[in-house]
Amino acid sequence: MTSSLLRSNELSERLNKTLILSSRQLGWNGILVEHCETPLASSFEMELPAVSDHWLNLPMGRPSSLIQKRDNVKHDSIVQKGDSIFIPAGQPSYWCRYEASICSALHICLKPELIEQIAQASEIHPLQFNLVNCFCKQDLQLHNIAMLFLAELRSDCIMGRLYVESLTQILVIHLLRHYSSVTQTITSEKKSLNRTQLQQVIDYIHTYLDRDLSLEEIAEVVNISPTYFASLFKRAIGTSPHQYVIQQRVQQAKLLLSKTDLAIADIALQVGFSSQSHLTQQFKRLTGVTPKQVRALP
Repeated sequence: MTSSLLRSNELSERLNKTLILSSRQLGWNGILVEHCETPLASSFEMELPAVSDHWLNLPMGRPSSLIQKRDNVKHDSIVQKGDSIFIPAGQPSYWCRYEASICSALHICLKPELIEQIAQASEIHPLQFNLVNCFCKQDLQLHNIAMLFLAELRSDCIMGRLYVESLTQILVIHLLRHYSSVTQTITSEKKSLNRTQLQQVIDYIHTYLDRDLSLEEIAEVVNISPTYFASLFKRAIGTSPHQYVIQQRVQQAKLLLSKTDLAIADIALQVGFSSQSHLTQQFKRLTGVTPKQVRALP
C-alpha cells in the first residue's frame, strides 16, 4: 500500500541526519534533491521501510565503512565520493555502520511516474525494464550530474526550471542505462516536429523569454508530453530546449546592449536571466566577452 511507504521528504529525519539544503519548496517536477549530514559522529544500525520514490544516496564525505543487506545477505563496503547507492521504490533497506564517523550525502529521490514518462519517450515500455538495487557502485558520471543539482541548490536556482528539468532527464536516462535490467538501446521515437509546430514553439519562447520557462509550459504549445517534446526539439534544432532559450536570451541581451541605454541589470531581467551575474556568466560563455565589454565598444 502506498500509505505504508516512507515519503522521500522524511528520509533525513529517519536517518537522523541534519538537512543542509533541499529542493522541497522549489517545485522541481518529479525530483527531490537534499544535502544531509549526520549531526554527531556515531555508529548505527537500522531497518528502513520501503520508500515511495526511487532513491539515490551519494556519499560526499570521507571514506567510511557501511553495511547493507539485500535478500538477507549483508554486503560490507567502504563508501566514498563517486560511489552510488540506489534503492528502487518499494524496496526496504538495511543500514549499518559500526565505526563512528561524520557522514555527508546527497539524496536524490525520483517519482516512479517520471521514470516511466522518460522511458516511454525513449521507446521503452514500463514493463520492459526494472530498476535494480545497487550498493557502492563507482559512478563518476552520475556523481558529476548530482553535483550540478547541488550547485543549482547552492546558487538559489540561478539557472531556472528549464535547466533542472534538462538535468533530470539526463539523470533518468543514465539510470535507465546503468541501473536497470533494460537491454535495448535507449533512443527516442523516429518522429519530428513539423515546420508549423516548430515555429509555434519558437514564437512562444521569444514571446515569453522573460519568464522562468518550463518544459511542460513549452510542450503544451504543441500538445506533446514534456519528455517526448524535449527529444523532438533537440532533433529539430540540434540543441536542448534549455540551451536554445539561453542562446536566445543572450542574443536579445546583445541587441539591447547595443541599441539601448538600459542598465545591464535591467537588461538581464528583461530577457529572462535571474540576475546581472547570471547574464554575464552565460553571455561570456557564448560570446567570449562580457556585457560590459560589449557596451564599451564604439
